Amino acid sequence: MSKEVLLLVDALAREKTVSPEIVFVALEQALASATRKKHGEDDIDVRVSIDRNTGEFQSFRRWRVVNDAEWLSEFQELPLSQVRENNPEAQAGEVVEEPLEPVEFGRIGAQAAKQVIFQKIRDAEREQILADFLQRQDNLVSGTVKRQERGSYIIESGRVEALLPRDQLIQRENLRVGDRVRAFMLRVDRGGRGPQVILSRVVPEFLMKLFELEVPEIEEGLLEIKSAARDPGIRAKIAVHSRDRRLDPIGTCVGMRGSRVQAVISELGGERVDIILWSEDPAQFVINALAPAEVNSIRVDEDAHSMDVVVDEEQLAQAIGRNGQNVRLASELTGWTLNIMTEDQAQEKDAEESTHIRTLFVERLDVDEEIADILIQEGFSTLEEVAYVPKNEMLAIEALDEETVNELRSRARNALLTEAIATEEKVEHDLEDLQGMVGMDPETAVLLASKGIRTVQDLADLAVDELEEMTGLEHERASALIMSARAPMFE
Repeated sequence: MSKEVLLLVDALAREKTVSPEIVFVALEQALASATRKKHGEDDIDVRVSIDRNTGEFQSFRRWRVVNDAEWLSEFQELPLSQVRENNPEAQAGEVVEEPLEPVEFGRIGAQAAKQVIFQKIRDAEREQILADFLQRQDNLVSGTVKRQERGSYIIESGRVEALLPRDQLIQRENLRVGDRVRAFMLRVDRGGRGPQVILSRVVPEFLMKLFELEVPEIEEGLLEIKSAARDPGIRAKIAVHSRDRRLDPIGTCVGMRGSRVQAVISELGGERVDIILWSEDPAQFVINALAPAEVNSIRVDEDAHSMDVVVDEEQLAQAIGRNGQNVRLASELTGWTLNIMTEDQAQEKDAEESTHIRTLFVERLDVDEEIADILIQEGFSTLEEVAYVPKNEMLAIEALDEETVNELRSRARNALLTEAIATEEKVEHDLEDLQGMVGMDPETAVLLASKGIRTVQDLADLAVDELEEMTGLEHERASALIMSARAPMFE
């Protein structure tokens, strides 16, 4: 009988092109299932162990040891007090096993046992096919539409069946069974029915892969695609950079008489593609991305990672594009938030900012508007800049003498110190508020304050998942804190 087991394992492993270990595990599960049925109890826990060398197998019934108060199932659990009658060293959580009479191997022909074996092998086959598919490291998938399921399409690529969801199709795109189709491999979902490859035809990566396919210079490393942005089926932008100065990146991607870019456009159902020259200078990159609109000037806000882009009145509509499409794609392509405005709007915004800064300097530095305007004209916009910019830079301002410079720096530092003390006192007050809450400890209060949760009301306004994400607290702890913070509302 043991020889029969080894022969079966070897035959199935060869036939299904899977590891013998996969078959051994499947057979152990099948024997365990048959053993449970033999003993007439589907709820009992059975383990079967097959010797990989001899083919002999043993069956065991298993119980998990639990504390007496937690004992619920007599089929799969034993109370700790009962186990300690024979083993005083036993602990909750351990597993107790007892040998069972093994089933006859010749009786494994039961349908349930067969299903366990072959289902396990089918799962292993799918995993092996998927592993071979992923090993190619090619995210651009080509295949044939095999069938349609609830609006989505099953694409057959070699031995792999992938899913192309309806929301990952280009607008107004309809496929028929038998059509050849290309798509980008978005991810692999591992659900209860096994691994499923998910495809997409709308992500920017699909556009980039198509250009790699059509432009050999990209694969050779002479050209590089830096980024891409799409409004699927309508318009797209792609940024390219040449590593060889002799090579025109835009012309190379366009191809002779537009052959290369037209091949990509045809694959995308007529989607218009703008090829943009990438630049190390973010401002120049934005100017390129907004073409064909002409840009007059750009003001960069590093802190907000945004740019104010100034254009002529007649260029405004073109820069923004229909329904904001041009500026939205340019923003996605460059990674910067772009604010398109006319010269008049820019001047109005400058005036508002100057008024705000002037008020700040007049009130916090105790100076008149003339001194404040001098500082603004020289590019100062914060108290920190006045306080800590190198002294020589301020002395270079003709309208300010050394005594005035020293006084301005001193006043700015005093104002910042006063502000810091006020902030510290507020934090201490907030911590007192949090620490006075039932269930709060000092460490958690500091953690919450560091995340901007400074009062009991701030905490009460949060959802449990929000607090978990912000602080990393466990679900039970986060839930208890929020309920404690909300308790006064129910009094």
